[in-house]
Amino acid sequence: MTGFRSLSTGLRALQPAAFGADPSGERLARIRRSPHFKDGVFLNPGGEARTRPSGSSVELAKGFLDRDTRPRRAPQGTVPVHATTLADIARPPATGLRLTWMGHSSVLAEIDGHRVLFDPVWGERCSPFPFAGPKRLHPVPLPLAALGPVDVVVISHDHYDHLDMPSIKMLADTDTLFAVPLGVGAHLEHWGVSPDRLRELDWHEDTKVGGLTLTATPARHFCGRGLRNTQHTLWASWSVAGEEHRIYHSGDTGYFEGFKDIGADYGPFDATMIQIGAYSEFWPDIHMTPEEGMRAHLDLQGGTPQGVMLPIHWATFNLAMHPWADPGEGTVAAARAEGARVALPRPGEPFEPTSETVPAEPWWRAVAAAPADGWPDADLRTGTSTKAAAEGPTDTARDAPGGAAEGTGDPETVPTG
Repeated sequence: MTGFRSLSTGLRALQPAAFGADPSGERLARIRRSPHFKDGVFLNPGGEARTRPSGSSVELAKGFLDRDTRPRRAPQGTVPVHATTLADIARPPATGLRLTWMGHSSVLAEIDGHRVLFDPVWGERCSPFPFAGPKRLHPVPLPLAALGPVDVVVISHDHYDHLDMPSIKMLADTDTLFAVPLGVGAHLEHWGVSPDRLRELDWHEDTKVGGLTLTATPARHFCGRGLRNTQHTLWASWSVAGEEHRIYHSGDTGYFEGFKDIGADYGPFDATMIQIGAYSEFWPDIHMTPEEGMRAHLDLQGGTPQGVMLPIHWATFNLAMHPWADPGEGTVAAARAEGARVALPRPGEPFEPTSETVPAEPWWRAVAAAPADGWPDADLRTGTSTKAAAEGPTDTARDAPGGAAEGTGDPETVPTG
């Protein structure tokens, strides 16, 4: 038995540091006491969710190998990144609330005098390896160190495209606090974050950071970074309430009726940051389509199109088989159909959700492959519903990921969620 233990210890030593660490001790005991943990795993709201691709392997292969749709899965030109400067984010927002989408699900929120950084991913790849895995389709708008002081970093779950070890290690040398779902603190401690800077929450638990109240709210997803998926770390969406403003970050989630309860308990919100990319008919329970994302936004707002929706989890990494521009186009169509207000900033472009205007130009069209019948009208500046735009993009291919050659922009088989 000693030999087997030595072998096991040796294999663990060879694992990449990015795999993180499994919860243990009191952290694991607290996980086991959670009302959302049963039979050794965390449970999703709304019943069991499929966390692996469904359908036949033949259909998956057909979708991945299709030569006609493959070129549309990446931008055709250089993504227009806003040249964010410290001056952009150094002056206080006039309205008290400003959001800067840094790409994918990373957002800097300046709310009522505090600075909150959601899911910071500054790495070149969302992967445990520097030489493989989904690679950035655009550069970061500015270096992480140039953001200036951050009061709290909020993590939604432990997948590589939301919890990035290089970014956490850089932030570990600052004074920032970290708000994370149950179990995720084990990864951060493994990477050098002091336990006294961790605020580890179960769903519906909250913590105070200055004048902010941060609440971990339910999401419909899954977890896992290593070779085994133990379901021992929780995933969450987040409500952040200040003295004057409220915002919501969805993390990764499938649509579920619980958005209505979150809105009733913690909303309505001045802005919601909603996942609308990397969806597929092969994993419909754990990621939302743009139409579902808009439904979630409305649920969170009590059923009425108030506040501003910021679409996230798209444009930066290729994690699914739909065309690169489809999440943006689908969001535009859904917003027009519902008369909802959406913000469409370029990566790195700051905006104030409660101001009179927000970015509304479909910027991706300049670098995306256009549909055969051209782009539909997409003027969202009025924020009112119009008729013809209820139709979405003509090509909404939804297939499953597979391997890809370097530099193609195609998805690769690395567990990111």
